Amino acid sequence: MPRHEFQPGKLLAGMAFALAGVTYAGDAAGLWEAPWFAIVPIVVGGLCLAGAAAVVTQAARRRRAPRRDGPADAPPDRP
Repeated sequence: MPRHEFQPGKLLAGMAFALAGVTYAGDAAGLWEAPWFAIVPIVVGGLCLAGAAAVVTQAARRRRAPRRDGPADAPPDRP
């Protein structure tokens, strides 16, 4: 069993920032020439995709989650 739930929004945000880092690293190493403004669409687009994925994930989880009427139905605390 996983220790935490999968969050695709955070995965997409991380991938967008990794792509931005790779773009700058390739430019610094001289592998290609990237203009300074090339990172803006990568980061903004990645954050927009991450936000959309987070909203869709939250809506799907909220719809599938069982309803809890009160604190009596709450899971017990773990030690």
